[in-house]
Amino acid sequence: MDAASAKAVIFSGVTRNSLVVLPLVLALPEPLALVSLVVVTQTSLVELIGMVAYVKIVPWIIMTDRPLQLSRIPSP
Repeated sequence: MDAASAKAVIFSGVTRNSLVVLPLVLALPEPLALVSLVVVTQTSLVELIGMVAYVKIVPWIIMTDRPLQLSRIPSP
């Protein structure tokens, strides 16, 4: 796997896509309307801060001058 593909896999694996839950939250009764605000705020802040950290960390972890070798788990 080349470095660009490895970076793409890492970024797609760490994004949580919590907005998928938003339609379910919006279907809740009126007394629980605040839950949708909590879901959107939490998703936005956590993913934004996480992505800023990953933009700094991932290139440091993955060396772009060599292909990434995926190790196999030895069978017992």
